[in-house]
Amino acid sequence: MTFPLYPKTEQQQYLLTLAGELAETFAKRAHENDWAGIFPLQNYDDLRDAGYLKLSVPKEYGGLGASLIDVVLAQYRLAQGDASTALAASMHIANIAKMAENAGDEYNEFFANICRAVVEDGAMLNAALSEPATGSPSRGGLPTTVARRQEDGSWIIDGRKTFTTGSHALSFFLTSCAIEDETNLEPIEAERGQFLIPRTAEGLRIEDTWNTVGMRGSGSNDVILEHIRVPAEAYMERELPANPGAKLRLSAWSFPTVAVYLGIAQAARNEAVNFARRRRPNSIKQQSIAAIPHVQEKIAKMELALLQCNAVFFGIAEQFSQDPESVPASQFAAAKYLVTNHAVEIVDLAMRLVGGASLSLNFPLQRYYRDVRAGLHHPPMDDVTLSSLAKDALEQE
Repeated sequence: MTFPLYPKTEQQQYLLTLAGELAETFAKRAHENDWAGIFPLQNYDDLRDAGYLKLSVPKEYGGLGASLIDVVLAQYRLAQGDASTALAASMHIANIAKMAENAGDEYNEFFANICRAVVEDGAMLNAALSEPATGSPSRGGLPTTVARRQEDGSWIIDGRKTFTTGSHALSFFLTSCAIEDETNLEPIEAERGQFLIPRTAEGLRIEDTWNTVGMRGSGSNDVILEHIRVPAEAYMERELPANPGAKLRLSAWSFPTVAVYLGIAQAARNEAVNFARRRRPNSIKQQSIAAIPHVQEKIAKMELALLQCNAVFFGIAEQFSQDPESVPASQFAAAKYLVTNHAVEIVDLAMRLVGGASLSLNFPLQRYYRDVRAGLHHPPMDDVTLSSLAKDALEQE
């Protein structure tokens, strides 16, 4: 099933076509590389060459200036080819968009330099936030990675980050640190902050720790930071301070990642439906298994779940793109809850329909089955979402 409203614009048609071409290429590599756990660097070369990485860079900084609805449509299609690559792309796109929200309408040199690197050099970035001791940063633990301010204003950073998706393709790491400032300079009151660290920084290395069941090609490795020195302007909060007016809008940029899991669900549904159409065991003579009632029931359940996901997910993205202030954070969280949980259900139904053949490494369903479960572990977690929804409901007059 294709959600009936899209593409609505020439921009959306262009992005869906571009993402579709990339997805078809990536799907072939995913089949070859997934089980071996090979990081597909060639995919990122293709993303750069296609200009996909500048999707959320504002037009005034040389990018495509895509709206949220445009971005999630592209991500939804890209993920149908290779969810691991789409996941890394989603985080790059979202981080650029969040910085653009904080920069606002005023020109910001720090942000301009990042955009220039993306547009001209194909640079890719992601946040390095999780740590062995703190787990998900969404739970609020203070980073054990430490940035120590020096008398000349520079910083020395030491620590280890985990789950850094796309690690080998990244040019920059947006790194969360606890701040230690014992200098004679104007004091920094914050206990934590983010620092922009280039891949070329001496003392930065990537440790290939990523060996998981799902998203095997995402390269979500550990990043080791050993006595790295960065200049004063690497401290992001000083160069690109948080914009209080943008705070409510930042939640929207979880959606490029959520779109990945909707794309997996759609791909699993397509695989199962195509299998049902062509599978003709001799036990039912002239017909395919698509004529069997219990097969039709599974297809119908997948269609119902996708219809709910599409209506809520794309509906909220559309509303935000037209009126950013009208969507509370709890609705983005609710859509993430709905999509990721339904996506697990849809892939399971697809596996049940196809039967034992779905476990074959020669077919993509087993990869969808493994990849889709990762969606449950992206923030906001289900318990936080349910609490937020209940709170919003109880506080309404």
